[in-house]
Amino acid sequence: MKKLLSLSLLALPAALVAAPAANWVSRVTMTPIGGHYMGNPAAPTKLVEYVSYTCSHCAHFVSEASAPLRTDYVKGGRVGVEVRNAVRDKYDLTAALLARCGGPAKFMGNHEALFANQSAWITQVESYDRDAQKPADQIPALQDIGQKTGLYALMNKRGFTNAQLNACIANPQSMKQVLAMTDEAWTKVKITGTPGFTINGTKVDGSNWATVKAALPPAAR
Repeated sequence: MKKLLSLSLLALPAALVAAPAANWVSRVTMTPIGGHYMGNPAAPTKLVEYVSYTCSHCAHFVSEASAPLRTDYVKGGRVGVEVRNAVRDKYDLTAALLARCGGPAKFMGNHEALFANQSAWITQVESYDRDAQKPADQIPALQDIGQKTGLYALMNKRGFTNAQLNACIANPQSMKQVLAMTDEAWTKVKITGTPGFTINGTKVDGSNWATVKAALPPAAR
């Protein structure tokens, strides 16, 4: 009788066998404006973060919010998070272009590494800004920044060669997208500073994780 019972269980329709829940954290795609979206494309709640890589408040937000956003909100498919640029200066622009190296699959790792190591490379930026002789043309100037402020060294540790990093900075499509997002952030959404946020298109007042968390709908978790 036991043998017959076990065989009957094997014959259950496939539809009755529970499929593993999707983990949406691993799904990162590029949006039409050039932002990077992590999560379920059909998520009912969509959070957009406007960031500057030279902004210490942005670094604090990323360090505080990334883990809970992934685990409690994005993973289960209820919230999607999109990172967009709100560039403030040439050093920020350099970092923004480097964050895009490797495409969407590498973006979130690059993004978080740039912020996690911000204090180290910002110190070198301050020295460079004060002392270094700088190329006049834009692309060579940004490449020079990358090479002499620790940004290339950081990205080398993530597996990129200097030739690849030079190509990322010289990529005209990336430049166009970063500048378009910057224009959107400051002149259309009219964020008042970085980081700035919208939830389902509505601007959030505040720049820290506690404020953003409180603004997320109760059903988002």
